Amino acid sequence: MSTASAPYWHRTARHTFTPTEHVGGAWDRTTQHIAPALGVLAHEIERDRDARRSDDLVISRLSYDILGTVPIEPIDVEVEVLRPGRTIELVQATARHGGRTIVLLRAWLAEPYDTTSIEGTDLPSMPSAAELQPWDMGTLWPGGFVSSLEIRRKELGPGRSMVWVRTPHALVADEPVSRFAAVAGLIDLTNGIAVRSDPAEVAFPNLDLTAHFLRGPVDGWLGFDTTQSFGPGGIGVTSSKLHDESGPLGTIAQTLTVRP
Repeated sequence: MSTASAPYWHRTARHTFTPTEHVGGAWDRTTQHIAPALGVLAHEIERDRDARRSDDLVISRLSYDILGTVPIEPIDVEVEVLRPGRTIELVQATARHGGRTIVLLRAWLAEPYDTTSIEGTDLPSMPSAAELQPWDMGTLWPGGFVSSLEIRRKELGPGRSMVWVRTPHALVADEPVSRFAAVAGLIDLTNGIAVRSDPAEVAFPNLDLTAHFLRGPVDGWLGFDTTQSFGPGGIGVTSSKLHDESGPLGTIAQTLTVRP
């Protein structure tokens, strides 16, 4: 397989995933960019759901806590149901490296209902990907993950931007991956697209990521309307309105530790 078509991950055991070069990190090239791992956790929650039940509960929230960095080496993923239910479940996925927990994901799954007659949102729309200019994110951030992406961007000032992103790379090789899990593998990009300060001078890694979804995503470009804010005491927030080619999709928030 060529590097041009290589996936982010290979499943090398039942619960073990081995990364490719496209998982390389931005803050430190020797560690993983956590985004692809977040996608794997969502993928495993969906696979566990589908193995246990046939009623297609939908994921309405992904809440990740990022407990540390991890080298570009295999991770193991475990899934457990914390709150079973007929119409609602809370499910946890845990990623470990060498026995150390690196990411915890808690996801709410809910029974779908037909609410098309009352759907609506005041989340603003975004310009289309065709209206934005190509952006080489590698001029700001290094690493295999960033270089694996195609990005279009409109910069709106320090800490503000609109971005569309897509990737030609599969999340996991040689197995079906839903569009939802593929999107989950991209959403941690948000903290690097609307920087308030030069990352060569100020570190601002995110400690978590919580995404709420209005519906399932469609194929094509994924959009972020993003604002990054720094407080006066070393804490920041990156918040994004999430879009796809059908319109507003949901929201994302990340807690930052800001270190000049």
